[in-house]
Formats: sequence, structure tokens, C-alpha cells
Amino acid sequence: MIRIALPNKGRLADDARALLTDAGLAPVSLTDRALTARLGDDYEALFVRAQDIPEFVADGVVDAGITGLDLVKEAQRPVAECMDLGFGKCRLVVAVREDMVLDRVVDVEPGTRVATAFPRLTARYFAELGVEVDVVPVSGAAEIAPHAGIAPIVVDLTSTGSTLKVNGLREVATILESSARLVIPIGGVPGGPERRVRVEMLAEAMASVLRARERRYMMANVPRAALDRVKEILPGLNGPTVIDILNGGTMVAVHAVVATAAVFRTIADLKSLGAEGILVTRIERLAP
Repeated sequence: MIRIALPNKGRLADDARALLTDAGLAPVSLTDRALTARLGDDYEALFVRAQDIPEFVADGVVDAGITGLDLVKEAQRPVAECMDLGFGKCRLVVAVREDMVLDRVVDVEPGTRVATAFPRLTARYFAELGVEVDVVPVSGAAEIAPHAGIAPIVVDLTSTGSTLKVNGLREVATILESSARLVIPIGGVPGGPERRVRVEMLAEAMASVLRARERRYMMANVPRAALDRVKEILPGLNGPTVIDILNGGTMVAVHAVVATAAVFRTIADLKSLGAEGILVTRIERLAP
């Protein structure tokens, strides 16, 4: 049984479950509070705190894990990033009170206190800049620190920056851009080639879902005489599939996979060539 560590709560947990479900590996547990769940016949999920997952992976407790890059970097454990899963995007930033006269991190006064839930990343960042600060570890949100007199500067996660603004803080610098990652032990999955293959199969299943989310399957009836132009509009993966229509006469059917962002323009271009019966549908999985 291949074991995968998953976040036990929060947006990372929800998005990880959704990705696995779309990959055909929906977690099945006896109760909502279960600490483990089956993922199909060959995989088992272990639900733990997101910040503990790098430790579980590095120690070989699990074969792989899903957690944020920020937590991987903070843990400083020997794990390898196998895949960027694209969700849970955020930034680790340096922020100060809006009324504080400071625009560059290098201008921070020596000995200034900096509150953060990421003491290792924070200490390394300031050390690399040659700025001596007093890192104050805090648990949970650090936005309260300047208002409570704990520290005038914070290092915290943000997605849009709105929470910082609401709490009277402004960003000065970005330390790290983070998103969810699939991680494995630094030396690869232990236990022989069969286990490694199964983890690779898991990674490919998730990758196929991520590819599909960025693509749409498009079908249309187009004039046969316009096929050269249609092929320019619908390149697909290896060019569009062209199919004769029964009693179609001058029309043929074309099928292609297109980027989601290009759907609007592609439909307009096809219509300009006289296309009819255009159909766009979602793709569940897309393997190259």
C-alpha cells in the first residue's frame, strides 16, 4: 500500500481531495474524522497537519505528500519537489505598518524585531541581505504583532494582500512565491522499483487532471474548402482531427483540444469561416 500524506484541514486539504477525486482516487474513509482513507486499491491517505508533511516524507513514514512550498522550505527537510500542483498560491512577504517610514528591507535598523510563523525562512532571508534582526516566532497570523507592540515588522503569507491592508500593513518585499507541491524523499521513493512506479503513476494521474483543467475539447462542422485556415485556428495537440460527415456535402467535422483561454477567440474565428454546430466541452483527464 502506497501512503500519501495529505493536509487535514484548510484550503490545501480541500483542493488536494478535489484533485485526487478528479484523478479517480477519491478518499474513502469510515467517518469524517478518520485519520486515514483508502485511495482506490493501491493507495492510502494519511491526514496530518500541512506543516508536518515534509517531516513525514523525509522520515519515510509516507511515500509522498502534498503540502505548500512555503512549508517545505521552512521545514528544511530532505524532500524533493515532484510536481507543482497549481493550487494554494500565496506569497511570503515582509510587511510593516502603513505609517512606518520604510521602503527597502536593507534599510531595516539592526536589532529590529520581526514577528513570523516562518522563523527559518525569515532568518535566512535577512541574513542573506546582511541585515541583523531579532526574529520573534509566533503561531498563527502575525498581523496583530505590530498593533500589540510585539514587533514593528512581520513576515507572513498573503494571497491578495487584502488581509494585510485591512490590518493597517503594507508589503515591502516578497520572500517566496508558494503553491501546493507533491513531494517525495530526496533520494526517491524507497522500497524498490514497484513502489516508485506506483508513485509515478499517482503523479501522472494528477498531472493529467491539471492538464485537462487548462484545455477544452472543441468540435465544429466547417466548410471543406476552409480546412487550411481551420488548421491554423485549431492546431490541437497534433493538429485537428478531420472527419467526413454522412451526407455532409461541402462540410466536414473537426475535433481539437484547445487552451481554455483561447476558446472565446477560437469560436469567433471559426464562425468567420462559416463553421456551424460548434461544441465546447470540458476534459476530465489529458495524458500526452
